[in-house]
Amino acid sequence: MKICIAQTNPHKGNIPKNIKVHKQFIQTATELQADIIVFPELSLTGYEPELAKELATTQSDERLDEFQYLSNNNKIIIACGIPTKKGNEVFISMIIFQPNKERLTYSKQHLYPSEIGIFSIGNAPLVIHFDKECIIAPAICYELSNPEHSQNAKLNHANIYIASVLNSVNGVDDDINKLSNIAKKHNMTVFMANYIGNSGGYVCAGKSSVWDDNGTLIDQLDSHTEGILMYDTKNKWTKKINLNYN
Repeated sequence: MKICIAQTNPHKGNIPKNIKVHKQFIQTATELQADIIVFPELSLTGYEPELAKELATTQSDERLDEFQYLSNNNKIIIACGIPTKKGNEVFISMIIFQPNKERLTYSKQHLYPSEIGIFSIGNAPLVIHFDKECIIAPAICYELSNPEHSQNAKLNHANIYIASVLNSVNGVDDDINKLSNIAKKHNMTVFMANYIGNSGGYVCAGKSSVWDDNGTLIDQLDSHTEGILMYDTKNKWTKKINLNYN
């Protein structure tokens, strides 16, 4: 399986502009014949909790139809982040587009303390069955710090763990260590897709990464450049491409 993680510099609250940038990243991933591309936490809005209620939507939002079209036509899974709503509740969510399938919403189950009171807690664990050999568990940022989340992924037979995050320059090294330990403990290939630039008052750290199932770092993007990191799980090779679509 060819897995891409995207490292982006978000446009604060500007969903149409972020959609445009996402489409360009997806085009590059398609040219690489990727099977999946995963973007950072709340990638379509930036990590902006104070705007979340205003920007929240649902997986059926017509603005997102373009992603389903790209998924269907290019046989690629696309996972991007946006706040979603149900009644008066707002969630930190990942919308997952699969070729010719109903789109899925995965909502963050373990909130960072500052998110409590703004967002509601998701209650539906999710794994994506790509084929018999690749079962993917998505994680959203702070979830990687809760051992219960990765343990549950393993109990659901996941062997690939993809964390969609906003990680700041002050927190990234600690989370890199945690993700390496998750890979080693659960014998999973682990990915992290992070921002560069600024979002939500944080200076974002980049360093989007992939680890093998022994917890060894395979490859990593830098701390200041937008780009794609792709890993071929079958043939064990990576490819990095620097991008600037802003």
